[in-house]
Amino acid sequence: MPSPALDNEPQHITPPPNHPATGLSKMGPAAWIALLVLLGAELMDMIDQSVVLTALPAIQESTGAGPDAVQWLTTGYSLPIAVGLVTGGRLGDLYGRRRILFIGTAVFATASLLCGLAAGPGVLIGARALQGVGAAVMIPQILATLHVTFEGQNRSKVFGLYGAVMSLANVLGPVMGGLLTEADLFGLSWRPIFLVNVPVGLAVLLLGRRFIPESTVRKADRPDLAGMLLSALAIVLIVFPLSEGHLHHWPLWCFAMLAAGLLVLGVFVRHQRRKQNKAPLVPLSLFRGRQFSGGTAAQLAHGLLCGLFFMTWTLYLQRGLGMSPFHAALAFVLLSLGELAGATLAAKSGGRFARRLPQAGALVAAVSMAAYGFQAAEGQAGVTLPAMTGPVVLIGFGLGMVSGPLADLSLARVPHGNAGAASGLFNTAIHLGIALGTALTAVVFFATTGGSPDAGLNRDAFVTVLWWVGGLLTLMWALMFFLPKHRENQDG
Repeated sequence: MPSPALDNEPQHITPPPNHPATGLSKMGPAAWIALLVLLGAELMDMIDQSVVLTALPAIQESTGAGPDAVQWLTTGYSLPIAVGLVTGGRLGDLYGRRRILFIGTAVFATASLLCGLAAGPGVLIGARALQGVGAAVMIPQILATLHVTFEGQNRSKVFGLYGAVMSLANVLGPVMGGLLTEADLFGLSWRPIFLVNVPVGLAVLLLGRRFIPESTVRKADRPDLAGMLLSALAIVLIVFPLSEGHLHHWPLWCFAMLAAGLLVLGVFVRHQRRKQNKAPLVPLSLFRGRQFSGGTAAQLAHGLLCGLFFMTWTLYLQRGLGMSPFHAALAFVLLSLGELAGATLAAKSGGRFARRLPQAGALVAAVSMAAYGFQAAEGQAGVTLPAMTGPVVLIGFGLGMVSGPLADLSLARVPHGNAGAASGLFNTAIHLGIALGTALTAVVFFATTGGSPDAGLNRDAFVTVLWWVGGLLTLMWALMFFLPKHRENQDG
């Protein structure tokens, strides 16, 4: 069978004006600035996924948004991202990753301005959806650009920093949302949480034009429009009922949409097989590489545990232990500081330990999760924030050791011509996992509590959740055996 289109096409990397001709493979000042710009774009997106959470009461009060509208402030952002990631990544392969990054950033910054100016919930939800479209175009270009422009130990350090930024965003999102809303700058209440993206987006555009090299395939075919439509339809039909089903007590239409989504997904895969030599949206040859397929499956499991753990942990802290929102936020800060420490260790390792580092992180998180489960079961209502500091920080530390190395090792052998498509698939895995994990809460948490605020029910249900999360961490550890054992096998 002939090689799929783009798999082995020569990669064209054009340095921007005044940029060293060597691109970003050497960590000179220009390379560091380019890296900071790329990570700044990633940070902007990650923060906006959670920044609204602590501002929701103020948004409801000033816009008159009802419960359904509040739900759509998050769903309206995350759904376009899940739908558009694969398409956004492939567009970068075909038309230039820097160019598509700039388009996505411009859309994201414009939508952020519209969010900040919105007077009613309808306009705000529409602007949030437009933000999601911009993020879906922007996000895949970041991982893809890192993949095609950095090499060797520098590459491993860069992906370690990428993991650290993701961990930092977990802290900054809710904290920034609370601080900016509380500060009420210029009497704008919650609006600065969105308006702050405008200068950041402009900085990405201005600095990126000077320091980020363009990369694309020399001979690019036309985009697979039918594939884009089929993939978008399949993801909407699958992710929408998973996101909304638990709110409506799983009516029949949810299962009908899921069945239709799986049917469309089958049609999409068949279409991609026919297109393999004509620039398909998803090069199926990617999945013949064990480290990409295994790493993407591990990323899906990672999303599952995040979707299951973080929502139920919030309810456990506030309903099960009676903590205030402020003290519950401090618990998230503890976990995120642990994540930051683990990600920093991963960055400093320079990839020397290959799959052993993220596997060790998964085991540390699993053992710490078990210890936390025993503490929650034995301590009942008496568990305090200082008492849980040890296991919570260690859970974060273990998870922090996973994110950067998992992305690095999963994409290491992806042909540069397919970097955008691979990045889109890898990012889609975690978003789909989060949707599945959120849906799973109905089975393993709300089935026990029934939505009751009773402290004992919420504590018992959360202990059950921790065993599920521990099982997912063990599954991640096992899937990481598909990743390379030695660092020298990553490169190339």
